Amino acid sequence: MTLLIIGAGGFLGGELVRQATASGCAVAATFTRNPGRLAGAKWLRLDLRNHEEIVSVLDEVDPRVVINTASRKADWATTAEGAIRVAMAAADRGARLVHVSSDAVFSGAQVHYDEAATPDPITAYGAAKAAAETAIRLLAPAAVIARTSLIIGDGDSWHETLVHELSDGRREGALFTDDVRCPVHVSDLAAAILELASSDHAGIRHIAGPDAVSRYELGLLIAHRDGLDPATLSAGRRVDTGIPGPLDVRLDSSGTQRTLRIKVRGAREFLSGEASDTAR
Repeated sequence: MTLLIIGAGGFLGGELVRQATASGCAVAATFTRNPGRLAGAKWLRLDLRNHEEIVSVLDEVDPRVVINTASRKADWATTAEGAIRVAMAAADRGARLVHVSSDAVFSGAQVHYDEAATPDPITAYGAAKAAAETAIRLLAPAAVIARTSLIIGDGDSWHETLVHELSDGRREGALFTDDVRCPVHVSDLAAAILELASSDHAGIRHIAGPDAVSRYELGLLIAHRDGLDPATLSAGRRVDTGIPGPLDVRLDSSGTQRTLRIKVRGAREFLSGEASDTAR
């Protein structure tokens, strides 16, 4: 299977490249600034704001499957329009598409969201992701739109870095007790996406952990795993800061989980430090 991973220079994209090459797939991987260091993939520069580059890359690779993990937060040209252009190019070539979306498409007013929930974004990033979802569902009805939540790794994710910087005094601030998500481990997420890519599933799929935890609780779990003093982490409330964005957003991934071989673990499990028998 020839697989094109767009946004492979990112945290999730890099893990997808690692797992896909390890499984024997022929992988092409795109980057914006610096190519990845993983061997076994063909690295190509791609700016999703440039339609001609998208066409050129897909013509060169001729992929059977395209996985788009790329976004640039509130940059509409990349996160919305670029994703739509990828979907159009993939559909023109008959390639299967998996588009990675976000729980940012929801406001948090409903708190619990399954795959049938209607997006109601309240940030520019969420609006761009929701616009891409809507267009992709119309342009490529056989595509998978994989919504996910806060992505954690084994020490190398943004949130884990933040916790360490707060703990050792390199950064000032607090972890919010009212900002709740359903974190997912990057290896579980990548494995689930690759499983969906090789299946006949279509439409919205939620891939997030079963545990709903606040940013503060997540910080304490990371501190426990990494041997940090939990007393060095301050708690606060996001609602008191005026920082815009949804507070409590819990993706219900139970429907998708029932269709997957891969077990998507919750934060309390994958941050416990215990070995897991997660199926691949």
